[in-house]
Amino acid sequence: MAVKVIIPTPLRQYTEKKDSVEVEGQTVEEVLRNLTARYNDLQRHLYSEEGKLRSFVNIYRNDEDIRYLERERTAVKENDVLSIVPSIAGGFGPLSPEAWLSIAGGLERD
Repeated sequence: MAVKVIIPTPLRQYTEKKDSVEVEGQTVEEVLRNLTARYNDLQRHLYSEEGKLRSFVNIYRNDEDIRYLERERTAVKENDVLSIVPSIAGGFGPLSPEAWLSIAGGLERD
């Protein structure tokens, strides 16, 4: 059975610019393994050298975090949607009011 896998923007360069892909599998693990078999360059971004799903890669099945289900053993069914959501790390110091306005889309200050 095929499920839809949503590809985040930073990883689309490894999936021929596709924002989603239909992939076969019975579990999250099977789907991800089939996905990385199809798009080999995606492998190193999702899995460690030991073959473990990287800790900063979060997977959601129909908006439910698989960490609170059965992790990669979570079953999938026809028409399920898996979303790959890489955690974003980093940070920087306080922003100036101008920077906040830029981020907020140029909203007017009172």
